Amino acid sequence: MKDFSTFEKKQKIMIDLNSVVTPSPGIVPRKTGDEYVLVPVSNNIADMDSVYTLNETGAFIWEKLDGKSTLAEITSSMQSEFDVDAETAKNDLLDFVAEMGKFLIITG
Repeated sequence: MKDFSTFEKKQKIMIDLNSVVTPSPGIVPRKTGDEYVLVPVSNNIADMDSVYTLNETGAFIWEKLDGKSTLAEITSSMQSEFDVDAETAKNDLLDFVAEMGKFLIITG
């Protein structure tokens, strides 16, 4: 039986609005309309049991994770794109990054 408590501890990334986050190199994104499908790949083999789908907001965030933009800059872009207040954009972005970090889809 695997010890998931150790596994969980390794998954956490520390983030704040000054963080710069990038997609994990083990993820292959495919855009379909306004959404993205993220496929984990290991040793050139796709893990089709672990495919993730991003909605329009998630897809927008994914495209901004360029390894240069801070989360504060992405928050500002989200405010303009989705006409939301700063707090909503910040909370949505931090929730997204935390969730993606749990599954090693992003690195910070």
